[in-house]
Amino acid sequence: MTQATPRRAAVAAWIGSALEYYDFFIYGSAAALIFSKVFFDDSDPATATLQSLASFGVAYAARPVGALILGHIGDRFGRRRIMVFTLVLMGVATFLIGCLPTREQIGGLAPVLLVVLRILQGLSAAGEQASANSMTLEHAPENRRGYFTSFTLNGTQFGQILATLVFIPVAALPEEQLLSWGWRVPFWFSVVVAVVGYFIRRHLDETPAFQAQVDDGSVPRMPLAELFRTHWTDVLRVVGAALIATVSTIFTVWALNYATSDAIGLDRAVMLWVGVAANVVALGAIPLWARLSDRIGRRPVFLVGAIGSPIMIFAYLVAINSGNYVLIFLVGCLCFGVVYSASNGIWPALYGEMFTTRVRLSGMAIGTQIGFAVAGFAVASAAGIMTDDGWLGLQGWVGVGIFTAVLCAVSAISVLTAKETHQVPTADLGKKSPAAVA
Repeated sequence: MTQATPRRAAVAAWIGSALEYYDFFIYGSAAALIFSKVFFDDSDPATATLQSLASFGVAYAARPVGALILGHIGDRFGRRRIMVFTLVLMGVATFLIGCLPTREQIGGLAPVLLVVLRILQGLSAAGEQASANSMTLEHAPENRRGYFTSFTLNGTQFGQILATLVFIPVAALPEEQLLSWGWRVPFWFSVVVAVVGYFIRRHLDETPAFQAQVDDGSVPRMPLAELFRTHWTDVLRVVGAALIATVSTIFTVWALNYATSDAIGLDRAVMLWVGVAANVVALGAIPLWARLSDRIGRRPVFLVGAIGSPIMIFAYLVAINSGNYVLIFLVGCLCFGVVYSASNGIWPALYGEMFTTRVRLSGMAIGTQIGFAVAGFAVASAAGIMTDDGWLGLQGWVGVGIFTAVLCAVSAISVLTAKETHQVPTADLGKKSPAAVA
């Protein structure tokens, strides 16, 4: 393996993840701003909003199923095949969303078709990050696995930036144009996304670790059976740790909907720019946190994000309620761009290092996607907390902050039970003693 190979793998993961998650995130923006008026019955705006946000969460419910299927294929037949397949599936599903007729045109069939295509997005996303993370981790130098695997999440952040930048001019259109054709443009653009990503990934080499298994005939025939026999505790640990993603869904989807609602009335375009700014900061913060994890370990860096993020979510919601745009930008960048990036940037290495090459892709895929499913539905849960009567006698947004903090606490506890692995040789990652397996 040449020195350029880890870089090529990291760049392929970065670009592919950016393009894949562009598709995924434009749905979140549309669900927060558009779909309640286009696909759902807006005679009751509160119910329509709840249904729209729930449709965002549907993809997360599909992700564990996709993880089981694609995880098995990835550990049985290789990482590269999954990376190509997921990108094409996401691009097609996203383009078709932009072609859907509205509720006004075909009635109740419109939201049904929307949910079906959202499920396909979820199936695609289930295999995307785990395959890209496995690819970069298994190509990376021993002492820089945190840094190289962080490119996957860095690409994800860039995909969110791209999605938001595309949506800003769309959101500024007059209401009639926005609801008739304007919202469709970002979804149609996914054709370009899929084609570019396909040509980048189809020429990527398989990882040395997986290829070695192919050469000596040791590829597991039933990776899932081996995973649940030897690494079931690690899968549970990843499920709990992955609840940290609640911070992302609350920040990017629920808070956007809350800030632009009639109750707060902040400008849509400005709030979208907050997301752009926070993600630009994250692009710089993620590799720095990852480099630090290569020096001092994965657990302490992850815990900075898991403990600090709920505190910053409270601060961000306070800023939104103040209506002060300068404060919103500042706190938003600190929350999502800096503090959350501590966990977000290093989990690819932290989770991947819990598993052997034989079950790494399926272990990461299943563990993360179950946790992410909870995080996805956190948006709808937060919308349900925001009732006229508040929550447990508190203002609704305070309840949302408490809800986020509880899930982050579960994430922190899960990581505290994990072993530190940043100095373990790649060939020895995930190996269990006979007593531990039994």
